[in-house]
Amino acid sequence: MLIDGKRELAYVVTIDEIKPIPNYDRVEHARVGGWWVIVKKDQFSVGEPAIYIEVDSKVPGQEPFLFLEKKHYKVKTQKMCKVLSQGLLMHPADFNWESFYDADFDKWFILDSIGSTWKVGDPMTDMLGITYAEEHDNKRKAASVDKYKKMAQRKPALFKKPWARWLMKRDWGRKVMFFFFGKAKDKKNGWPTWVAKTDEERCQNMPWLFPGNPEEEWIATEKVDGTSTTFTMKGRGRKQEYYVCSRNVVFDTPEKGCYYDTNVYFEMFEKYNIKNVLTRIMEDYPAIKFVTIQGETYGEGIQKRTYGLKEHQFKAFNLIFGYEDQIVRFNPIRMTEILSKYGVPCVDIVDEHFKIPATCDALLTIAEGKSKIDGEMREGLVFRSIDGQRSFKAVSNAFLLKYHG
Repeated sequence: MLIDGKRELAYVVTIDEIKPIPNYDRVEHARVGGWWVIVKKDQFSVGEPAIYIEVDSKVPGQEPFLFLEKKHYKVKTQKMCKVLSQGLLMHPADFNWESFYDADFDKWFILDSIGSTWKVGDPMTDMLGITYAEEHDNKRKAASVDKYKKMAQRKPALFKKPWARWLMKRDWGRKVMFFFFGKAKDKKNGWPTWVAKTDEERCQNMPWLFPGNPEEEWIATEKVDGTSTTFTMKGRGRKQEYYVCSRNVVFDTPEKGCYYDTNVYFEMFEKYNIKNVLTRIMEDYPAIKFVTIQGETYGEGIQKRTYGLKEHQFKAFNLIFGYEDQIVRFNPIRMTEILSKYGVPCVDIVDEHFKIPATCDALLTIAEGKSKIDGEMREGLVFRSIDGQRSFKAVSNAFLLKYHG
């Protein structure tokens, strides 16, 4: 789940539904948002709080998680008792914690062993020591640091002062602070501050979508199983700067190591002549201050799903123009129209007039299907609003069972 823009792997939830599993008397099926999890019978109650740990996570090798030792402490999508189970639900009592209902706030809370209270929606990833199941994901998805954060980290006492915090909340204020306190080493490999991260929220974490507006149309595109890749350019003339990035890492030279055998990000930068593409876009649209192209690099050695390729390819899923007073993220139709002029391939559009079904389970069924790349199983779908500003993803459960189960 995305909480305050950060991907959280564990958080406090409410049990939304519990139903029996036919022919199995010791377990039952509990629902949290759009996630269904197998739990011990009578362990949880609808409406009460619990701790949910997402799929593709890894828990510490200690109590109360020792029961996962045979699974190497990894939390995966799996099929048990003839039903799907995704994630892990932990009761507060598993940690010797308590839960209580506060009538004044009309909310449930969890009270931990040191007296701290936790409410529904609070992140618990760091507190519980939860990490990604795959080690390369912990590196690839680690939080990036821009030059302003690097500057603040060197002088923590100064940047905790009220006036400094006030300045750092404003674009012009950050520039003033960097003029006085920044260093050249802060800029090196710093994340470009105008570039937003590419994480999409899963439909299971968005219960308000179901049932939503039955007449609202979305644009559905194929989700590609690859590595997130960002190219961006800002400014003109001598002040022009461009960056090649993974999800969180800035690559200043092709020789800089990455998590693959070769630097696939610079490989795509050169393969599709991206510097020339960005320069031409800046020339063709003189009103913009920056342009960003984000997409997936995929193929041999990137993920378990190679699409039968012996090479690497790229498909864009975001085209963003930054103007003086606004940032425009184009929908997939308009993005494809623009980038096709520059020879940049885009994600395949599956449906230009998609309407969200009544339930999350129905949407996840629709997400299954054949890839337009090679005709085999697709990872899922990404949905973008017509104005291009809202988006979310639905990952195929069949895909998760095959490649991540």
